[in-house]
Amino acid sequence: MRPWTEKVYGIPPEQVVGSSGKTQFEMQENKPVLMKLPAVNFFDDKAGKPVGINEHIGRRPIAAFGNSDGDQQMLEWTQAGSGRRLMMLGHHDDAVREFAYGPESKIGTFSDALMAQAKKDAWTVISMKDDWKTIFPPEKK
Repeated sequence: MRPWTEKVYGIPPEQVVGSSGKTQFEMQENKPVLMKLPAVNFFDDKAGKPVGINEHIGRRPIAAFGNSDGDQQMLEWTQAGSGRRLMMLGHHDDAVREFAYGPESKIGTFSDALMAQAKKDAWTVISMKDDWKTIFPPEKK
């Protein structure tokens, strides 16, 4: 995502948290070089999300927003901090106007267990079907 987030969203790459590979410093012909290694530093999903946030930001967030099972640990880690916290899940449950990510989804799975956790921990769940009047703007003619 880092190569295109600035152009598309105006977010510079250094502010994007995502999976990263391991890098190593070494000297080559008396010049310092950073070498990408064939190894993953962390994978930005599930338990890797809090790791990535800590690696890039260095502190626990006060708000976290997700939309799938891969975001649960990030929401749990955010909620475990002191003070007021906001945890939100966007529920892609409108297969007519967008895509529905449910328990059987191959990508973006939103399991019944995640919904139960959200209810138990009082996370805000936003239903695309019930809470969004518009998902995509009308096409211009």
